[in-house]
Amino acid sequence: MCGIVGAVAERNVIPVLMEGLRRLEYRGYDSAGLAALDEAGKLDRRRTLGKVAILQAALDSAPVIGHCGIAHTRWATHGEPSERNAHPHLSLGGDLAIVHNGIIENHEPLRAALIDDGYVFESETDTEVIAHRIHYHLARGCEFVDAVRKTVAELEGAYALAVLSEKNSDELVIARAGAPAVIGVGIGENFVASDVSALLPVTRRFIFLEEGDIAHVRRAGVTIYDASGETVERPVRESELAADAVERGEFRHYMLKEIYEQPVAIANTLEERIAGGRVLSAVLGPRADILLDKVEAVHIVACGTSFHAGLVARYVIEEMCGIPCRVEIASEYRYRSPVVGRNTLFVTISQSGETADTLAALRRAQTLGYLGTLSVCNVPESSLVRESDLALMTRAGPEIGVASTKAFTTQLAALSMLTLLLARHHGMAEERERELTRQLEAVPGLVERALASNDAIRELAEDFADKEHALFLGRGIHYPIALEGALKLKEISYIHAEAYAAGELKHGPLALVDADMPIIAVAPNDQLLEKLKSNLQEVKARGGQLYVFADPNVNIGDENGTRVLAMPDSVEAFQSPIIYTLPLQLLAYHVAVLKGTDVDQPRNLAKSVTVE
Repeated sequence: MCGIVGAVAERNVIPVLMEGLRRLEYRGYDSAGLAALDEAGKLDRRRTLGKVAILQAALDSAPVIGHCGIAHTRWATHGEPSERNAHPHLSLGGDLAIVHNGIIENHEPLRAALIDDGYVFESETDTEVIAHRIHYHLARGCEFVDAVRKTVAELEGAYALAVLSEKNSDELVIARAGAPAVIGVGIGENFVASDVSALLPVTRRFIFLEEGDIAHVRRAGVTIYDASGETVERPVRESELAADAVERGEFRHYMLKEIYEQPVAIANTLEERIAGGRVLSAVLGPRADILLDKVEAVHIVACGTSFHAGLVARYVIEEMCGIPCRVEIASEYRYRSPVVGRNTLFVTISQSGETADTLAALRRAQTLGYLGTLSVCNVPESSLVRESDLALMTRAGPEIGVASTKAFTTQLAALSMLTLLLARHHGMAEERERELTRQLEAVPGLVERALASNDAIRELAEDFADKEHALFLGRGIHYPIALEGALKLKEISYIHAEAYAAGELKHGPLALVDADMPIIAVAPNDQLLEKLKSNLQEVKARGGQLYVFADPNVNIGDENGTRVLAMPDSVEAFQSPIIYTLPLQLLAYHVAVLKGTDVDQPRNLAKSVTVE
C-alpha cells in the first residue's frame, strides 16, 4: 500500500518527487524518503520517520538537487515504522537504491543466502533483500535491466518497484507483479508512480504496465519488456483527471470535501447511462446483454466498505431479480473451495481496482467456471477492470481520505443500475423499471437535502467525544448501512464500534447496553419500521441512550433517552441506503474532529490495500 514516484529529466526532479509523495500519502504515511543522483552523479538519500511534511522540512534544511530520482511513502509491513526501515533502501556500497510496494513472501530464504554471500542488512524489511539481489546480479556482469529481471524472477509475492543506480545515470528500471505501476510520459522527461494522481501536475499521458512487465525509463524514451522478456508496446492513454482533482480546496479535511462531493459524484455515476427512463445495458460493455440474459445467480466478492456495498446489493438483487446472490469477503473467498452454481456472474467491487485480496479472488474465480466476471470500480485503468469481462465504472473521482465516503455511495448507485439491468432480464415489468429508474435519478437531490443536517449532526457529535464504545443498529437493507456507519466511526475516531441487525439485540448484544454506550439507529419508513421500534424499546428499557436518524413520518419521539434527527421525507426503499449513509459519515467525521484524531490519515491504515 506504499506510494512510489520517480522521475528522469533535465530539470531538478526533487520538487516533482515531493509533490508526488504528497499526492500519494493516502497510500501510507509511516515514513518517507527519496534518493537522487546529484550533480556529481552520486546517490544522495534522505529518509524520515512520519509524514511527507517531515521529509520536506529535512530537505528545506539540507536541500538535494538531482535530475534522476525515486521517492517513497511507506505503510509498514515488514519492520516497525522507523528511519532504518524507511525507503529507499541501498545495497552494498550505497550506489544502488530501490523503492518497493508489496510483500515478498520468500524474503527469509533469500536473506539467508545473501548473508552467506557477505551482504549486511541494515533493516528488517523484505525490500532490502531485493536491493541486494539486484546488486548481486550486477556484480556478476549483468546489465541493469537484466539484473532486475533475474531478481524479480526469484521473488514470490507482490511488488511494484523502481531502481536507481549510480552506474546507470539518468535512467530507472521499474517492474510490477500484483501491485500497480504507471509511467508518465513527458517531453524529454519521463516519470513513474503507483498512481496517476501523483503525476498529474507534470503530465496527462500515461502508460499502464501489465502484470509481469519491466520498463527501462530514460529521458529519451521508455522500453517495456513483458514477463517473457520480449519487447512490447503498451498504449499511451490520456487521463481525464484535472491536476486539482486531489486538492482539498476550502475544506478542512479531504473527508469532508468528499462527503460534500457526493451529490455530483452520484450524478456523474448516472450521467449518460440512463435514457428513455431505462438504464442502458451498454454501460457494462458490448457483451452485456448476451451475458445478462444467461445469469441465474450472482456472487459478489469485496473487502471493507466495498463489502458493505455488496451486502446492500444482495437485498435488492434477490428481491427485484428473483435470483440468488451471495456476498463474501475476498480474503476469505480466495482460501476456500467455493461451489459455483450454474450460470453464476462473479462480481468484484473495489474503489482502486488494485485491492490485493479482491484481485486474487478474481483470478481464482476465472479458473472455477463462472459465467463471466464483472468489476464495479472507480479506476478505469486498474488491474481489476482490465482483467474482468465487464466493468461498471463508478466515476467517483479521486478519493484521498482513507475512510471511504463517495466511493461507497457511488458503488451503491452503480450496483442499483446493475440490479435494474439484471431485473430487466428476469421479468421486471417495464413500468416498474421506469419508476425505479426515476427514483435512482432523484438520489443526488436527496443527498443534497441529507447534507443539510450537517450542523445538527456536529452538535450531536459532542455527546460522543468522551465515549469508548458505540453500537449501530439497522434492519433489512439498512443493516449493512449500520455496518458501514460503525466502520467509519472506528476508522477515524478510534471509538470501538459494532453493528448488529436490530433483531439480534436480544441474542447477546443487549448485555452491553448501558448509559455509557450510545446506540445509533437508522429508521426509514419501511416495512420493518415497527419491528425496529420494538428493538429500540428494548434499548430504552435498559437505560440505553438512543440516537435515531429517522424519516419525519415514523413517529419516534425526541424525548429523554432518545435523540431523533429528521432525515429527508419521501425517501423510497430503493433510495434509502444511500441517503441514510450520509448522516453516519458526518457523525463519524465530527466525532473524529472533536477527539483530535487525524481524520484523513488515521493511524495504522492506508487507502489502497495492495498487499494481502
